[in-house]
Amino acid sequence: MNVLSLFDGMSCGQIALNKLGIKYDNYFASEIDKYAIQVTQNNYPNTKQIGSVLDVKGEDLPKIDLLFGGSPCQSFSRAGDGSGFDGKSKLFWEFIRVLKETKPTYFLLENVIMKKEWEQVITDTLGVYPIKINSSLVSAQNRNRLYWTNIPNIKQPNDKGILLKDVLDLAVENKYYLTEKGTSYITNNERLKKKFTALNGGKTLTLMSQYNQSKNGTFLCVDGNGRIDSEKTGTLTQRYYKGVENYGSNPFLLTNHKFRKLTPIECERLQTVPENYTDCVSDTQRYKMLGNGWTVDVIAHIFKNIPLT
Repeated sequence: MNVLSLFDGMSCGQIALNKLGIKYDNYFASEIDKYAIQVTQNNYPNTKQIGSVLDVKGEDLPKIDLLFGGSPCQSFSRAGDGSGFDGKSKLFWEFIRVLKETKPTYFLLENVIMKKEWEQVITDTLGVYPIKINSSLVSAQNRNRLYWTNIPNIKQPNDKGILLKDVLDLAVENKYYLTEKGTSYITNNERLKKKFTALNGGKTLTLMSQYNQSKNGTFLCVDGNGRIDSEKTGTLTQRYYKGVENYGSNPFLLTNHKFRKLTPIECERLQTVPENYTDCVSDTQRYKMLGNGWTVDVIAHIFKNIPLT
């Protein structure tokens, strides 16, 4: 079997195939981020890197049996610029071009929840309806995504019942705790009025897990005994490495009266990526690619329905 992954990132699709024990002869990866490529080659040195999707030509490849990818979502996402097919998300059309050129037996396209008119364009172009799957069924992360595929008989995964407490480490390095400046930012009185509920009239604060907020971060409360008020995190994004005011929906923990980020390993667990899979690059790059990546167990759930001959 020959596999072609567009916008391959750190090769989550390859992790899923290996997790299922699905054998393939060649795995072609189209990716331009040097750090994502480094992680992929560190884990799967036989991966054939073929550069930018703009340079991928079907005529240069053998018969492709499985094509998949998640074209850039920034212009579709609520957190993006809202430009749709006119922005970075126009690379969707490169996925379609390669799909037509390679004529794979099976394909999979992943993307974010978006405006219905954009979703309909993709549906009409691919000729299949998407299935919406929340990673919370297989992980401790709320991450709703759309999956368009001609792989047959895709249903919702069974809920594995994984909660945040199942992925957290009790002791982490001090570098993951917020500075006084960062703590001051997220505990600003105006922000607290908008985003938080006080517990017992004190300064311990929580944002309820079902609260769908967009700009200032999803904060999860853990008391001094390690009890977690929220059972799932918000969606990891590639902005987790930036300053606190840029964290978007990314989760924080409040533990022992101090705020901290999730560690890269905890983020790997949220994305059901093998632990330390990304440890050959800096924390900054780990956060970026994990936020951009797929939840591996969702992809494995889809791939397990590939008819193998």
